[in-house]
Amino acid sequence: MRPILTTILLLTTSNVFMTFAWYAHLKELSHKPWIIAALVSWGIALLEYMFQVPGNRIGYTVLSVAQLKILQEVITLSVFVPFAILYLKEPPKLDFLWAGLCILGAVYFIFRSRWSGG
Repeated sequence: MRPILTTILLLTTSNVFMTFAWYAHLKELSHKPWIIAALVSWGIALLEYMFQVPGNRIGYTVLSVAQLKILQEVITLSVFVPFAILYLKEPPKLDFLWAGLCILGAVYFIFRSRWSGG
């Protein structure tokens, strides 16, 4: 499998775990003490790192650190918006679109030299 595709798959998997670690306790553990939520979140975050570290290492063989970071932000928004709407039942907002367009602008600027060959 190509390194960029492998990186995207690993970072997407990582981000799903990260999103649950950061936000699922708001819904599922709101009645528990915060320390319980923190411990559960840390356990989930360990799984996140099992995908994130190899994803970044593989990605760094073909992408710059800045490109990896912007790629991660695209993945974060792509995972978080459906999570917020479907899992946390947040109402969809036009702000999600505007944020997405800003991220697309960042993608353009950080990858344009790669696409133009210079």
